[in-house]
Amino acid sequence: MKPLVIKNLPRCQLTLRSSLLYTNHRPSSRFSLSTRLFTTGATYIRRGKATAEQTHKRAAVNSNDVVRIRNKKNRELFVSLNDTVSNILATEADSVTDVIIVGAGVSGAALAHTLGKARRRVHVIERDLSEQDRIVGELLQPGGYLKLIELGLEDCVKKIDAQRVLGYVLFKDGKHTKLSYPLETFDSDVAGRSFHNGRFVQRMREKAATLSNVRLEQGTVTSLLEENGTIKGVQYRTKEGNELRSFAPLTIVCDGCFSNLRRSLCKPKVDRLSTFVGLVLENCELPFANHGHVVLADPSPILMYPISSSEVRCLVDVPGQKVPPIANGEMAKYLKTRVAPQVPTEVREAFIAAVEKGNINTMPNRSMPADPIPTPGALLLGDAFNMRHPLTGGGMTVALADIVVLRDLLTPIHNLNDKEALSKYIESFYTLRKPVASTINTLADALYKVFLASSDEARTKMREACFNYLSLGGVCSSGPVALLSGLNPRPLSLLLHFFAVAIYAVGRLMLPFPSIKSFWLGARIISSAASIIFPIIKAEGVRQMFFPRAIAAIYRTPPSQ
Repeated sequence: MKPLVIKNLPRCQLTLRSSLLYTNHRPSSRFSLSTRLFTTGATYIRRGKATAEQTHKRAAVNSNDVVRIRNKKNRELFVSLNDTVSNILATEADSVTDVIIVGAGVSGAALAHTLGKARRRVHVIERDLSEQDRIVGELLQPGGYLKLIELGLEDCVKKIDAQRVLGYVLFKDGKHTKLSYPLETFDSDVAGRSFHNGRFVQRMREKAATLSNVRLEQGTVTSLLEENGTIKGVQYRTKEGNELRSFAPLTIVCDGCFSNLRRSLCKPKVDRLSTFVGLVLENCELPFANHGHVVLADPSPILMYPISSSEVRCLVDVPGQKVPPIANGEMAKYLKTRVAPQVPTEVREAFIAAVEKGNINTMPNRSMPADPIPTPGALLLGDAFNMRHPLTGGGMTVALADIVVLRDLLTPIHNLNDKEALSKYIESFYTLRKPVASTINTLADALYKVFLASSDEARTKMREACFNYLSLGGVCSSGPVALLSGLNPRPLSLLLHFFAVAIYAVGRLMLPFPSIKSFWLGARIISSAASIIFPIIKAEGVRQMFFPRAIAAIYRTPPSQ
């Protein structure tokens, strides 16, 4: 077997047989392992180096040479000749890892707990395990909460002052319409949840860490380790600055929207749509309790929702790639003069106070359709893999739904070292996730474009029609809200409602009497609607989105138990 090349392949391959004993991360076994390593493994390495010098008298064995060691479990370990004892111990410990998870945010922490419960041996590597302060990932839709229940993580929204969310209120030109989630057929506990993202993530990390087969480690993954096109593990730098390697048959990358590993696993075409400017409004009450508030402002929407019993998150969307600088006060001026007059009067004073306090954060809003490069031994998940505009709060719902699909696919695979079976089921994952993920993605990006103010009369009429269509009530509001909330993520239903809005806009133009101008404007509205949604659907994949059963992967049945 050819050794895994980490730096340079040595001129001579050395197979060293040590008396390393199997360890399961217990301190007592680590001590005995360390003792044996000094007396056996290190001795063999020295002998191996001497042999190499005798065989290749003119070639010095450099510090990057890799040797192969077998322990008593007949597991192969790959270590460099200059590895410290701690490095070799870490390699030996990781040789019994089933899954490496890069990142411990919402996706990584939830996945670690899920796979840990399935008795997989999981090694999680997270850049920073302290509680983070982020302005996104704070609103979980009811569909996402149902997935949280399915994963056994619903208690993670408790004891963090999370707030129940029962729907949205839409504001436009002094009018408003209330849109409630269709929750009549669900238990009373089912609703949306809004919270501080950092508190939620910490709760999931704590729950994952209670499982003995889940190991959380703070470190920065610098690269994926690849051999013959297959990902074998990762190289990472610990909190103390040590360079280590971890090996497993499956590596799952979910280190967020700023991932530096995604380029080798997917086609990373990322569109920056806008920027969210985040504020926390303190000690104020929203006009409608337990509801998210969306203001169709000029030039783009303003989103507000409670994140604790005394705090309201306000996100101001700034379109384009440039935002007013914060340091010189231009951002504060923009918020007070351009945005503040458009927020509801009930929260305007708290909004201005938050701006003057100066705690202003920004976050780029990006869109990236899932376009994977199938790679044996590796998988992308979460925002590292698939992003949409966060206006509708669908990101965590997509991530949790993906974890449920992945859990079910991996359940019948008892041995993840079965490369052929693992590759087939990972391929199936990309197909089975599509209907739910692509519906939420398409709705988010399309709705954002509809909600943008525009000088184009057709776009303006489409925006007005969307507000009025949702105000009609009945299926005209419950249908789109069921899509937005993840309770009914059906692509065909999305397409029907989207063009129903366009047709409704055209119908309003024909009253009381149609004219040549109204016909022309109506045609432009239909064309504008098509130009918004069809490119998004094309990027998501028409066949995968609407005809998943036409793809062979969905027919694969689990192997016999």
